[in-house]
Amino acid sequence: MANALVSVQIIPKTSNGEDTIPLVDAAIAVIEASGVKYQVNPLETTMEGELTQLFSVIEKMNQKMVELGSISVISQVKVYYKPDGASMDVLTEKYR
Repeated sequence: MANALVSVQIIPKTSNGEDTIPLVDAAIAVIEASGVKYQVNPLETTMEGELTQLFSVIEKMNQKMVELGSISVISQVKVYYKPDGASMDVLTEKYR
């Protein structure tokens, strides 16, 4: 059972001001490849899983940005941790 929700907004910096949307798409592909449950939103992506696993995914996202030519990366992260279970669906069910 998942114990955390982690939302991340990744902001890669390029050397010549290139469009960063392809880099953000690559970061989301890292999340998808990880197999964790996730939801893409306009300004951030929320993942559901074990906290250590989710932080590992964020590390891989940052590494991917550098591999693709980013000179630096800002990752804005929000964490909801609940040891006995955390779920995007449960937290948002009253709005659906």
